[in-house]
Amino acid sequence: MSDTSTKSSVTPYLVYLVFITTLGPLQFGYHLAELNAPQAVITCERKGVHSAGITFHGLPQCLAMSPSQFGLVSSIYTLGGLVGALLAGPVSTKYGRLLALRATTVFFTLGPVAETLAPAIPLLVLGRFLSGIGSGAAIVVGPIYISEIAPPSARGFFGAFTQIMTNVGILLAQTLGYFWSEANIWRLILAVAGIIGALELLGLFLVPESPAWLAEHQKVGYARRVLQRIRGRDADIEAEIASWRISDALSGEEESLLAPSETQSSKKPSVTFMQVVKDPYYRPAIVAVVGVMVAQQLTGMNSIVMYSVSLLQTILPTTAALLTVMISAINLLITLACSPLPDRIGRKTCLLLSISGMGSSSILLAISIYINAKILTAIAALLFVACFAVGLGPVPFILASELVGPEAVGAAQSWALGANWIATFVVAQFFPILNDALGGRGKVYWVFAAMAGLLGGFIYRYVPETKGKANADEVWNRTDRRQD
Repeated sequence: MSDTSTKSSVTPYLVYLVFITTLGPLQFGYHLAELNAPQAVITCERKGVHSAGITFHGLPQCLAMSPSQFGLVSSIYTLGGLVGALLAGPVSTKYGRLLALRATTVFFTLGPVAETLAPAIPLLVLGRFLSGIGSGAAIVVGPIYISEIAPPSARGFFGAFTQIMTNVGILLAQTLGYFWSEANIWRLILAVAGIIGALELLGLFLVPESPAWLAEHQKVGYARRVLQRIRGRDADIEAEIASWRISDALSGEEESLLAPSETQSSKKPSVTFMQVVKDPYYRPAIVAVVGVMVAQQLTGMNSIVMYSVSLLQTILPTTAALLTVMISAINLLITLACSPLPDRIGRKTCLLLSISGMGSSSILLAISIYINAKILTAIAALLFVACFAVGLGPVPFILASELVGPEAVGAAQSWALGANWIATFVVAQFFPILNDALGGRGKVYWVFAAMAGLLGGFIYRYVPETKGKANADEVWNRTDRRQD
């Protein structure tokens, strides 16, 4: 595709579609961080530092809970995310990306309503679980949809917006938490997520089904019209249509006249969650995407996102909450700055640079915390976040839709995000325990450095480059199995 056609294919309508779709990842990041700042107020440990002018009649100002109970409220979100991730792939493959996206907004609305109006811990737990289902599903379906509507030459750039909007959600939650962690108004932090969910549902009424999914389900004429609308009236879309590997002669009128046997022969049947692992044709892709998703979490990024306050409070005790907001803002800015990199230097190169930098930063963090070097620790934490943004942040969400064909992308994304949620739970639940067991003082970052080295070797060996490849068969250097 020429530069001119590439530019013309990035239309305002495409930008709108990407924005609405990535409101789901924004919610994922928001819910991940929404309890961080107001934790002490929610659990009745303190009342807040400002006088509040808003009251919620009939609802308690706080919910007294033990650390283990608060841990349940926090971690149940990851369990809901796992459920959502496992369900979203099959649903989006069978019934379409658009229906799956709309379904997430139901959970994004009901969950925050339950959280906001919770008079006791059980309803708060239920709300977090429902929000988790929506988040897990959105992180599966959103990247698939974006990959299928983005221009081929810019899929890496637009795919990075999954991670960018996740960071926007984290920053938004941390910022509102900084100002609204009050005895009376902390519930507004939880309510904002419900408002975003309702707005996303409204926005989705102007969003079409994915052209690639329509083509895969024998609606080629409709798929062509949708793609032309997304790319612009004068854009040349023939190269993209050819990449669908469906005969150009199969127009909307003709496909309705074909016999079932004829239409079925041009389409791969959808691949289920278990088939995609059992089939040697797809198994290398599942191994690759699951490994990359696990690497994203087990290299320790969430130890900074979720525990930076407690980690750095001994060094900067009076500005820990503000520092968390600053780290979130820097994470967002660096992710934005690095978003073109996957398309320029390649996905695999970004991953290797990222994990190498995180491993080195982990060593620096371990040493600086151990010797109580304040400035060096802050620099190491910022480098750690910056290296994550180069590759391990955005690239894993791009890969699943590039390593398999449309018929298996839902199942592959469910495996990938299922592994990601489990790894997220492991880090969130066991980082404080492991840190204490090792005696604190940054020793846990030696473990993260070792994991970076191990998982970096895995990426080098088992993850192929997808930049510039038209489809999964070209990525794996094989022939289309339909031609066998």
